[in-house]
Amino acid sequence: MTVVHDTEQTIAKNRLLPVVVIDDAATADPLAEALVAGGLPCAEITFRTAAAADAITAMAARGDLVVGAGTVLTPEQVDRAVDAGAKFIVSPGFSAAVVARSRELGVPVYPGAATATEIQMALDAGLTTVKFFPAEQLGGAAMVKALAAPFRQVTFIPTGGVTTDNLDRYLALPSVLAVGGTWMVAADLLKNRDWAEVTRRTTAAVERAGR
Repeated sequence: MTVVHDTEQTIAKNRLLPVVVIDDAATADPLAEALVAGGLPCAEITFRTAAAADAITAMAARGDLVVGAGTVLTPEQVDRAVDAGAKFIVSPGFSAAVVARSRELGVPVYPGAATATEIQMALDAGLTTVKFFPAEQLGGAAMVKALAAPFRQVTFIPTGGVTTDNLDRYLALPSVLAVGGTWMVAADLLKNRDWAEVTRRTTAAVERAGR
């Protein structure tokens, strides 16, 4: 479907996917402004807080960035996320039910995969892009390279422990679509509403990614 292609192309073009835990939906718009100002028009809003759906709605309504939902654990959360305006779904592990519901709705879904078995499960479900999580704890870029060898049709979004200092090791791999991380949108920055620092870190990450 075109929406899948366009969304994945946007993520691939930007190569960076900020993973946001947002407690107050009122901060969604200024956060989006800070990310866009830093050159990054995409974000994953995790379903870890009660404010997630409203934050997705606020950010999606702007029209200048692609917003997805992360930490999606159930089909019901898929429905809530898509209703709120999410253009893609991310889960920390592989859930056949979450994948199935996302595909029913025509929304790209990136399930977490940490092993060859989970990657094969994703392939069996018709997917070719997975989230590699938690990346650094599982062996980092070296592990992604090892997993990519037998799964040449698979692309990865490593997330977990990725920072400006190590993202180039991941992005140097042909199998890596993009990297996800929280360092640009750290909890303390959001709590203090330090949008200038969000923009500064985003700009630095974009420059490091070679965009």
